[in-house]
Amino acid sequence: MGTLIDFILHIDAHIVSIVNTFGGWSYVILFAIVFIETGAVIMPFLPGDSLLFAAAALAANPQYNLKIELFFIFFLVACIAGDSLNFLIGHSIGKSLSNHSWFGRLIDKKSMERSEQFFEKHGAVAIILARYMPIIRTFAPFVAAGTGYSYKQFIRYSLIGCISWVTICSVCGFFFGNLPFVQEHFSAIILGIIVVTLIPAVVGFFKSRLSNS
Repeated sequence: MGTLIDFILHIDAHIVSIVNTFGGWSYVILFAIVFIETGAVIMPFLPGDSLLFAAAALAANPQYNLKIELFFIFFLVACIAGDSLNFLIGHSIGKSLSNHSWFGRLIDKKSMERSEQFFEKHGAVAIILARYMPIIRTFAPFVAAGTGYSYKQFIRYSLIGCISWVTICSVCGFFFGNLPFVQEHFSAIILGIIVVTLIPAVVGFFKSRLSNS
């Protein structure tokens, strides 16, 4: 867990290390991280927003020879493919998978419940909103499939969420990530991004607890 926290808070330095070590394969490695964060129901803790921001910031720096266009394409495909895989898992196996003796231990049941409550409150729009909320975005496709949504209905909202999310994170990282102030306080800014994106989930959680008490 300590390694994961260090990776998230100093994600810019770790991406530089990945780029220096793997070169062009860095696009594939970062694609895999974003894809797994959404596609694998058991890994909601992987970085998302901060990864896109940091990668776009490095792409704006000529010294790393990275292309923001390629990052945008790879991240967008990772989001859409991850959402689709997650939906397929939920549609094919549903809650029986989360109740499985081995697999069930790997799923954060409380996060799953919060995602269900969030989806019940906001309906289909939750698919779009969840893309901006760490942890909940990992369970949103799974929950949507379990509520009876068809893939055609789901993917329409997923596309809106993925396109807007990748665009906003990439543009912000590309144009603001290399400002002197941002570079000097990069870890604090990444932490701020995480906190801000978690606020809706935390507020929703406490509201649900108060309404049930």
